[in-house]
Amino acid sequence: ARPATRFVKLAKGFESDVELVKDGKAVSAKSSVKLMLLAVKENQEVTVRANGADAIEALEALIGYLENPRAGLDD
Repeated sequence: ARPATRFVKLAKGFESDVELVKDGKAVSAKSSVKLMLLAVKENQEVTVRANGADAIEALEALIGYLENPRAGLDD
């Protein structure tokens, strides 16, 4: 699976609302289409925001994934 698809799948595992922000534009991290339209390139700086009961866990997992997208993958 592509990195964006994995990121969305990970984000959907949390109850919290999760957004990815690039150049001031925020989109839901749980929407593949919106995430693709954000057109984030490798090594480009983004902000991850989360709001909800499991926001801290969501941020830790998603930021960890962005820092090392190949961690834990068997393929």
